[in-house]
Amino acid sequence: MSAHETVLLHEAVDSLITRTDGVYVDGTFGRGGHSEEILKRLDKKGRLLGVDKDPQAIATGEALAERDSRFQIVQGSFADTKAALADRGIERVDGLLLDLGVSSPQLDQSERGFSFMRDGPLDMRMNPQAGQSAAEWLAVAQAGEIAQVLKEFGEERYAKRLANAVVEERAEKPITTTLHLAKVIKDAHPAWEKGKNPATKTFQAIRIFINNELGDLEQFLAQSLDMLEVSGRLAIISFHSLEDRMVKRFIKRHVKGDDLPPGLPVTVDQLNRRLKNIGKAVKADATEVESNVRSRSAIMRVAEKIA
Repeated sequence: MSAHETVLLHEAVDSLITRTDGVYVDGTFGRGGHSEEILKRLDKKGRLLGVDKDPQAIATGEALAERDSRFQIVQGSFADTKAALADRGIERVDGLLLDLGVSSPQLDQSERGFSFMRDGPLDMRMNPQAGQSAAEWLAVAQAGEIAQVLKEFGEERYAKRLANAVVEERAEKPITTTLHLAKVIKDAHPAWEKGKNPATKTFQAIRIFINNELGDLEQFLAQSLDMLEVSGRLAIISFHSLEDRMVKRFIKRHVKGDDLPPGLPVTVDQLNRRLKNIGKAVKADATEVESNVRSRSAIMRVAEKIA
């Protein structure tokens, strides 16, 4: 099993921290890479809240909380961050960080069911103790629903064809393991990118659907401005175009301000601008990509609340 390497570690923390005595949120704690680095930058008055669905991440977070009283961990979705802060009497914070997608330990543990490279139960839940597994969903979903998920969340061109193949296969034998699903997709897929497993988009789509990843991100973004202090930072690392598009549009909308009819006599300060961009989108450099191939698709966007 490979060790987890935190993507854009220093770039993210450099962009996030504006006050060493501030309050921050790591909404995707994972194995604590970003959180550990954030805590190094904070003084004794600084505070950090970690959030994660994954029970294994929570165990790591609890160990960190025992070592460092400035840190707390809460199990749940980052979509519920505002409520978690309110429970702790915190109204606003100085920085919000998300590192979206699946961590290396989740991919590397075959029993989690995230990877088409290793055989294991077809689970894919960030929290295996809650909700419906991928296998349970695939056993009952209609072909049309499966196709819609593959198209919407995987941008899979052959979604309908692959969905029909899944339904035909499960009539013969239940699809309960990762390699079984990967083989069904491979056999049914008419064309795929060179060097890319034909099941890549299907696994991505089902994982996003099972974990409500885009719904969670939409809810988090909608609440982010309420959670941030003026001059607080929002830093989000995405790994595929669907997430990045949502983040980019959200930031752009609040950088631009109100969408008013052309020619309306208003001043700049009447546009209700809430954010400003901090630098350009950041990608992993060649050195990081060479040492951690999973960082090649990472893109980070950072914005600061101005009102």
